[in-house]
Amino acid sequence: MSKWIVILTALIMVGCQPLQSMRDDHWLTAVGYASIGEQKGSNDEEKQVRAMRASKIDAYRELAEQVYGMRVSGRADLKDQRLGTERTSGAVDGVIRGAEVVRSYKVGDSYVTELRLDIEKMDQLRSYGEVQQVPEKRQQTLF
Repeated sequence: MSKWIVILTALIMVGCQPLQSMRDDHWLTAVGYASIGEQKGSNDEEKQVRAMRASKIDAYRELAEQVYGMRVSGRADLKDQRLGTERTSGAVDGVIRGAEVVRSYKVGDSYVTELRLDIEKMDQLRSYGEVQQVPEKRQQTLF
């Protein structure tokens, strides 16, 4: 009987360990998607290039969510004790360094980009220099 108590206690203790100490790898992965047909462009090739870039940016956004988390804001209006308009928005902000494109490919009318990020490599790159603020003024590019 005491043998079973020891085994049960050991299993409970293992289940209480944080996930970080249980994983041996230091990789994060992210997948980004973009519709080709929804892109602006004068021909199909230009739309596909835009979708390639959009899917890559979407994958980087997903990595930033994993590394830095997402800021969620919500608002509900109340008038005469009645619930009115409800709004929820989310935002993520961060600098991702050292991510690698694993695969980039077309699936139907979508373009998909898969990224992976070595957390230790990102931390090492972060120590090489200060993170610069991204300018607020957006410039339009060809793609």
